[in-house]
Amino acid sequence: MTNPLDVEIKQVTLIRASPEKVYDGIATAEGLDSWFTSGSMVDARPGGRIKFAWKDWGPDKYTTESDGPVLEAERGKRFVFQWKPDSGNRELATTIEINLEPVEEGTVVRLREYGHEDTPTSRAALAECAAGWGEAITLLKFYVEHGITY
Repeated sequence: MTNPLDVEIKQVTLIRASPEKVYDGIATAEGLDSWFTSGSMVDARPGGRIKFAWKDWGPDKYTTESDGPVLEAERGKRFVFQWKPDSGNRELATTIEINLEPVEEGTVVRLREYGHEDTPTSRAALAECAAGWGEAITLLKFYVEHGITY
C-alpha cells in the first residue's frame, strides 16, 4: 500500500422506517437490487462476501462489478464490508461501515468509507464515491420509505 489518505467519506440521513427494514435494503441482494444494483450477491455474515453489480446503470449505461468480504453484520444495527472502488488498482480495498441508530422518527443511517490511497486513481475514486454514497443513501431512503425501485 502507498500512503493512505487521511480523508474519510461520511454520509448521514434519516430514514423513516425501522432499522431492520433499512438493514434489509442494504444487506440483502434483493434489497440492493431493488434500488441500486442489478445482480448483486450478499452473504451477510462475518466472513461472507458482498458483490455489487451494475448493468447499464444511469444515463451513461455504466456497467461494472466490485466485491469484497463482509466484516461485520448485525441486522438492524451495523453492516461493515470492503470493496474495490479504484479501477486503477483492483487490489485496493476500502472499508465501508454502515451504522443504524433507532430514533423516534425512524433510523439514522451513518455511512463511513475509508482506506483510499494517495494515488491519482484512488483520489478520483474517493471523489466519485463521496458523491455516489450521498446519492446511494438518498435512493435507499426513497426505496425504504416509499417503495420506489430502480
